[in-house]
Amino acid sequence: MKTTVSLEGLEFKAFHGFYDEERKKGNDFSCDVYVEVKSFDSLDDNIYDTVNYEEVYDIVQDEMQKTKKLIETVAYCIMERIKSLDHVTGVKI
Repeated sequence: MKTTVSLEGLEFKAFHGFYDEERKKGNDFSCDVYVEVKSFDSLDDNIYDTVNYEEVYDIVQDEMQKTKKLIETVAYCIMERIKSLDHVTGVKI
């Protein structure tokens, strides 16, 4: 059974943008993250059997603070970091 952990409606003030004005002024960004976890069939109620969504949030927050020209680059960086977590088999931003 595949399990998806989702964090929806995460909001950040960040300074991404191609143009100087965007990077100076900043914008409000909203992000939804869907993390697919390898088969979860445990009744142990153990956080170490799945992904810790607090850690997922911290990754998104950290990457949103790193100014980039393209939001696609930000999304790619978020996905790559989340994919490296234990038990993760897929990520959608």
